[in-house]
Amino acid sequence: MSGLAATGADAKRIEAPDAECVALQIAALLAVDPAGLAGVVLRGPADPRRDEWLEAFRKMLPAGVPWRRVPLGIADSRLLGGLDLTSSLSAGRPIAQQGLLAEADGGIIILPMAERVESQVIARIAAVLDHGALRVEREGITLARDTRFGVVALDEGAGEDEQVTEALSDRLAFRLSFEPSGLQRVAPDMPTRAEIEAARLRLVQVGIPADLPQAFCAAALALGIPSLRAPIFALRCARAAAALAGRVEVTREDAALAAQLILAPRARQVPEAPAEEQEQPPEQQQEPPNPDTQQQQDQPSLEDLVLAAAQASLPAGLLAGLGVAARQMARQAASSGRSGMMRRSAQRGRPIGARPAAWRAGLRLALVETLRVAAPWQEYRRREKPHHAALVHIRREDVRIRRYKQNSETTTIFLVDASGSAALHRLAEAKGAVELLLADCYVRRDRVAVIAFRGRGAEVLLEPTHSLVRAKRSLAALPGGGGTPLAAGMAAGYAMAEASRKRGQTPVIVALTDGRANVTRDGSGGRAIAESEALESARLFRASGIAALLIDTAPRPHPFSRGLASAMGARYVPLPFADAARMSAAVRQAAHAPASGP
Repeated sequence: MSGLAATGADAKRIEAPDAECVALQIAALLAVDPAGLAGVVLRGPADPRRDEWLEAFRKMLPAGVPWRRVPLGIADSRLLGGLDLTSSLSAGRPIAQQGLLAEADGGIIILPMAERVESQVIARIAAVLDHGALRVEREGITLARDTRFGVVALDEGAGEDEQVTEALSDRLAFRLSFEPSGLQRVAPDMPTRAEIEAARLRLVQVGIPADLPQAFCAAALALGIPSLRAPIFALRCARAAAALAGRVEVTREDAALAAQLILAPRARQVPEAPAEEQEQPPEQQQEPPNPDTQQQQDQPSLEDLVLAAAQASLPAGLLAGLGVAARQMARQAASSGRSGMMRRSAQRGRPIGARPAAWRAGLRLALVETLRVAAPWQEYRRREKPHHAALVHIRREDVRIRRYKQNSETTTIFLVDASGSAALHRLAEAKGAVELLLADCYVRRDRVAVIAFRGRGAEVLLEPTHSLVRAKRSLAALPGGGGTPLAAGMAAGYAMAEASRKRGQTPVIVALTDGRANVTRDGSGGRAIAESEALESARLFRASGIAALLIDTAPRPHPFSRGLASAMGARYVPLPFADAARMSAAVRQAAHAPASGP
């Protein structure tokens, strides 16, 4: 505890570390304890600054430390280990092959384009980081091995919506930015390899003060950090900093550095100002101060020191960054995006592995996977058929076919109310909004369709197409007038949406109406029956899970329109005073959200 002594002004003198030295500090600390600190997320494009940091970091590591690069789209057999296909086919018995994660024991793995790595690969790496070991049981072999390593995740995302998944970044201690607003260069005076090796030997001897874990936990709570890994990483960072400085006990300086490097980048809120101390009674103020007591009061607590250090390094745009993160989570939660929903395919798309299946025309054979399944049985099959001339015996149950996944095409179906009441209110603005949306769909290469309902029924003005010119022509020729056959319009939209689904597309419904249904399906009048039938047709969208949006174009929001949107499972947007541009913006925001379930 004596190593944590400091004057009362220490907490006030804490300043954010120089940006040019942060990269060097992180590299040195990670070189001292790569397995304990788990790794770092490097945010920024592939440029000389990042390459310079990687080269400096590699020079700090002791000689012979593994350095492995994980290719994008790596197979499980190479990542975790599995059957050595060549050796197994030659020997006629299963021979195990060590995976990349096992090869990296005690070293570093590099994840290029980490923001694009498949979730399955991230899950496997995260499991090994959590347990410090891997176990593989597949293809007739069993592998079990302890392996601990550090990860350098290279985040090359172009925008805020392209970032390393939280499942990985939360398991890595450091976050480092090489973007224009981040670090400019790596400091030249880096620790030598001999200093790093000495710090590694000293690490196990470094003691941690009893109140330091509580101080880190309190600071994490004040900063709104939900993960329990943050204070654990802060403790390990403080130990590594003490070992690197040649100390055998963590000091306040080490604790402050850990708070700046670990807690500050994870902060989600600005700490509240401490409450003012209550005024002491007059009789206590008159007592002469005790010098020892006065010195203890002037010395800040370790919790205050850690929190002050973290607060000094809070990112400048913390609140704005949280808004961006929230929008990113909302986009990730949406099931229908600008490229439609993800679906599996047997012929084209992104490969996602192989599966057993009977061979037939139109399927693609996964040759390597088929051989892996067959390899463990070769010795037995050769004994069973000694006179068989084939070098490799393949049977029907060995066959594996390729699996792919691809984004389905989105079809945006516009249901436009062209009745007399709508024409009187907002038909011109509705046309303008649809034209703007058509241009947006054209950029995304979505298919668009237009259905208008007026008079006694609904009419398909435009079948699903990519042609922007045809869509605009269909809108220009749209007249207004007559009754409001809302049920017929809903039924026509649902039929087209289901037809799009059968073609493998993702339908999105955008309905523009004032909600004044007064014509039934058979073309007769009667508001009560017409509204009842409209609600019945609307429930089909909710039951089918079709994403939908309903824009109330009436001068005042109509209660029936809100009930209709609820029946559809659609988002309800009343826009009584919006122009065409604002209406288009609302549709673009809501059209790609997931539809409500039944």
